[in-house]
Amino acid sequence: MVSEMGAATRVEGAQEALYAYWAGLRRDGRLPSRADIRPSDIKSFLPMLSLTEVAGENRFRIRLAGTGLFGVYGTEITGRTLPEIYAGAAAEYWRRELAAIVGDQQPAIGVHSLGWRGAPHLSVLWMRLPLSANGADVDMILGYDVVLGGDRSHGFLSGIRAA
Repeated sequence: MVSEMGAATRVEGAQEALYAYWAGLRRDGRLPSRADIRPSDIKSFLPMLSLTEVAGENRFRIRLAGTGLFGVYGTEITGRTLPEIYAGAAAEYWRRELAAIVGDQQPAIGVHSLGWRGAPHLSVLWMRLPLSANGADVDMILGYDVVLGGDRSHGFLSGIRAA
């Protein structure tokens, strides 16, 4: 339990750092755009980052998924829609969470079980940050996911990097 608590603390610190980077890109209360993000500024986060395109009302497509996410999903998810990645309730969970980010134009964090992937002992601690080409309408969502629980023998990578 102590090591998991330590991992959760490191994850929270990483989330805070990525959030601070995103917040620093805001100008005059406007949301940052995808073009504002410089991958070289957030290099340590890249393996567990995703960009989700808002493809229409309640429709989302993963535009880019970091290499560390392959271990979480067991396949490449870049270019896929939510129903192509998740089954049933998990797809609805993500549709609802992403739609709320689009509607509220606010960041969100949460925890989601990997039970849908056959690993109920693992959870994804996730953060989603809205992006907007025009500063107001969310058209892309920056994601950062970290797997907690279990160990690396299951093929899931934590995405936690030493500071």
